[in-house]
Amino acid sequence: MSELRKVNVDGKEIEVPGHYTLMQACEEAGAEIPRFCYHERLSVAGNCRMCLVEWVGAPKPMASCAMSVNDLRPNRDGTPANIRTNSAVVKKAREGVMEFLLINHPLDCPICDQGGECDLQDQAMAYGRGQTRFDEDKRAVEEKNMGPLVKTNMTRCIQCTRCVRFISEVAGVEELGLVNRGENAEITTYLQANLKSELSGNVIDLCPVGALTSRPYAFNARPWELRKTESIDVMDAVGSNIRVDARGAAVMRILPRLNDDVNEEWISDKTRFVWDGLQRQRLDTPYVRKNGKLAPTSWGEALGVVAERLKGDPERIAAIAGDLCDMESMKALKDLMGSLGVTSIDCRQDGAALGGQGREGYLFNSGIAGIDEADAILLIGTNPRLEAPIINARIRGAWLNNGAEIGLIGAPADLTYPYAHIGDGAAALEGFAAKRGGFTALFKKAKKPMIIIGMGALARPDGAQILRKTGQLAARLNVVRDDWNGFNVLHSAAARVGGLDMGFVPGESGRDVASILDGAGKGEVDTVYLLGADEIDMSALGDAFVIYQGSHGDAGAHRADVILPGAAYTEKDALYTNTEGRVQAGFRAVFPKGKAREDWSIVRALSDVLGRTLPYDDLAAVRATLETPAVSAFDPAKLGKAGKIRAGAFVSMIDDFYLTNPIARASAVMAQCAANASGLAEAAE
Repeated sequence: MSELRKVNVDGKEIEVPGHYTLMQACEEAGAEIPRFCYHERLSVAGNCRMCLVEWVGAPKPMASCAMSVNDLRPNRDGTPANIRTNSAVVKKAREGVMEFLLINHPLDCPICDQGGECDLQDQAMAYGRGQTRFDEDKRAVEEKNMGPLVKTNMTRCIQCTRCVRFISEVAGVEELGLVNRGENAEITTYLQANLKSELSGNVIDLCPVGALTSRPYAFNARPWELRKTESIDVMDAVGSNIRVDARGAAVMRILPRLNDDVNEEWISDKTRFVWDGLQRQRLDTPYVRKNGKLAPTSWGEALGVVAERLKGDPERIAAIAGDLCDMESMKALKDLMGSLGVTSIDCRQDGAALGGQGREGYLFNSGIAGIDEADAILLIGTNPRLEAPIINARIRGAWLNNGAEIGLIGAPADLTYPYAHIGDGAAALEGFAAKRGGFTALFKKAKKPMIIIGMGALARPDGAQILRKTGQLAARLNVVRDDWNGFNVLHSAAARVGGLDMGFVPGESGRDVASILDGAGKGEVDTVYLLGADEIDMSALGDAFVIYQGSHGDAGAHRADVILPGAAYTEKDALYTNTEGRVQAGFRAVFPKGKAREDWSIVRALSDVLGRTLPYDDLAAVRATLETPAVSAFDPAKLGKAGKIRAGAFVSMIDDFYLTNPIARASAVMAQCAANASGLAEAAE
């Protein structure tokens, strides 16, 4: 922590750390400093000069973003340096800078998607002259094709380089740069290539002038037309905080919300642009299969058919919860199955060997923000760039800002930061602790070592044995201790931790997902209830009667004998628990489509028809029954099961980042991104 220094801002004396920039010091004193190029999460560029302030006694105004309090010297009488943010000198300087910035900027606010929420527009009103002395022709810049997500109008660009710094520093890919000089300077992609980072959409939020806007959202709405609803993302297990903007019955765009402990202020491209999938391939009425074809029906008939199938032998009934389920719907289904005596329930579609050994055995225990403190990180069976881009950006930040060393056991991949590749699979894991030198030596010396194990290691048939080996490694190398828990499980499903917390796993003598599919194929399981479960092998269900409850016509709906239309995540108030065990609430932005209903209420209505009425009538009553498991003594060495580990590489569970769930697969934008990424991969080969 740097030494505190005194500074006088607009006649108000304050004390701030010496490493603070003048901009931070002025804002600490309550002054407002305009800026375009400065961003607190990016390096300082000092390009725009809009943040000029007056240091009394200095020959000219200073760029407050690029000068620290330590750079100031006291006045000759020993009093703190005087900074003025509202003097005539500052006003004239800012007017001059704004006049220069607007020299070539086109006056097309009425057709610009950034209109109404544009920094340049706002600051021109607040700090501009009101007229220009420039009467020459404005320059024009050729548009750039940055891919299906980012629309460009580079004539508006003021070269603040926020996008360049974000892509290179946070996203970690060298895809944007500034070429030429002076009047001819312009931002462009290298070799006219498309942006291919999973975080590229964040440049839209960063751009202060409308040079980079959302291509899917272009010309769809104005910001003042939209209802804004704070919610939670379910595209991965990070639980990014988002804002859903809707008009009428349609979601028009999704933006990030600030949460330093989770997603900072970034979201992945899938989170941001998946919204068009919320309108397509929707299930908006119940269906029952008749004569081999699904036919629309009433809620009464559909629930009656389901109730008849669930009155059979409970040992021949099973339920599987999918990756996008909220906690209330899983709780309602678990309670209903429990009342029927059904023990074959599971929320682990991929078969991950987790649950039953304490909550810390399946959580990201250090917390997502804890990545910033780690000085050595071992990745096991995970590709965080595809499974959780926000967490991958945190890992890159730990490497870039704190010098964290990173090692990988698993398939090699471009993770946007350098790492030591220790091996592909189980053999490298078993021999890691015995190695001398290299990354192992660095990991043993680390003050805050961290292990991140993913589903590529845990969703194998020997996942329980790999979990045991990883836990023993964590215990041996001091990863878990009283002041630090660096044993982290990286989930890829938004519903997984919530399901494990409530015990949506097989009961005594119950079947897990693999056994349910095996039993259905052999005729030992007659009825399977799929709660938004689409990531299983539907062909393995054999002749079983399939009940599908979900929002989209994906794999589960195609196989179903009865379809109960549910609500998507933007259409219901719901709780989700992210990979670190943080319970967060999402809120309804639009109403469910057609006859679709909130998922917990469908199960509640079904319980009535079955004569097993569940003891809650509203959402608050459901939530009152939810309990977070108590924290107990955690011994990582006792996780999983003992046994032999199979040979073979750890392979990430995600093949295509853009098409991982029913909503994404219904999205035309995500399909375009997937085709674009596939083309880039083929070109690279």
